[in-house]
Amino acid sequence: MSKLPGGEDHVSSGLAETQACVLLAEVDTACGRRFGRATLNSTATLNALTLDMINLLGPALDRWARDPRIVGIVLDAVGDKAFCAGGDLQRLYASMNNTKKGEIPLDAAQFFEHEYRLDYQIHTYPKPVLCWGHGIVMGGGIGLLAGASHRVATPQTRLAMPEISLGLYPDVGGSWFLRRAPGKSGLFLALTGASMNALDARFVGLVDFVVGHDQKSTLLASIAGSHWLDDPEANSAQLSHFLGQHASKAELKESQIRKHYDLIDETIGHDSLADIAHRLEALTQHDDRWLSQAATTFVKGSPTSAALSFALWRRVLHLSMADVLRLEYHVSVACARFGDFAEGIRALIIDKDREPRWHPASLAEVSQAHIQSFMQPPHPLADLV
Repeated sequence: MSKLPGGEDHVSSGLAETQACVLLAEVDTACGRRFGRATLNSTATLNALTLDMINLLGPALDRWARDPRIVGIVLDAVGDKAFCAGGDLQRLYASMNNTKKGEIPLDAAQFFEHEYRLDYQIHTYPKPVLCWGHGIVMGGGIGLLAGASHRVATPQTRLAMPEISLGLYPDVGGSWFLRRAPGKSGLFLALTGASMNALDARFVGLVDFVVGHDQKSTLLASIAGSHWLDDPEANSAQLSHFLGQHASKAELKESQIRKHYDLIDETIGHDSLADIAHRLEALTQHDDRWLSQAATTFVKGSPTSAALSFALWRRVLHLSMADVLRLEYHVSVACARFGDFAEGIRALIIDKDREPRWHPASLAEVSQAHIQSFMQPPHPLADLV
């Protein structure tokens, strides 16, 4: 028996790699087949996703995909506070801050490329992937969770795509999966960065199961003690059965998105961003605290981020996940080049004054040409006239 992250006992093959930021292990099951397990291991940063983490996870998933003895993957994190609180904003800020204005911050570009490749790898993985999304799951953490075949929240899970406050937009495939949320709820989440509980996440399609965090050890022991096949579909069904058996029996907090679904759809509507903005501003006075906070976040957020989220929402409906990630890469690099991204990180993370100076400062000042410039990759001969 061996102890793996979180204290669970498992019959293990003895193959375990301990890295500073990711713990990798292969866990024997009763039939001799194995599950790969990747555990984010940076509790001090709430398991914020770094390039080092990405560069460990990607090759491990590749190796396990090719190994016929591996029948499934568990992706989780050390600690009780967070699965993953987002991307490594400190490093991204340093990359932007150390690059001349208008030039491409190479570290940021590399991070986005590797992160989006990992997200796509999970979305298209040939074997079941169980992602245990306990605690805080934000931004890049949702990117890891969203593509898994078996996505688990706990009663303590809190999710958000808070990029409107950072001068970015819901990336990591957010343009794709938020577009597929019920009604206009995805665009509402993109524009407001609203917090989601477990039932919210299940309602919008980001989570499949809600399981008590205290059931994790029992669930993992059941996985280790069971017989698995060389058939990914059969294994996926069996994993779903186990998760259903362990579903939370506790009373869960009501889904705010479901509760306010009609009002959210009316607020977003079918017309211009300027009209949506007017209706969201009115919601800042709503009696419901969740709604008023969401609307206030929109009002204080980056106008460019709002315009980018709206433009992407209209553009990606018929695009594949791969095409969306290619588009998001161009947009994210452009945000790092000349957008509000660095200023948002400065205000919220570096100086913590929470007084970002957005440029442009209002939606009325955000031109279509400005937004279009984010959609096109920079060209080395752009200065030729």
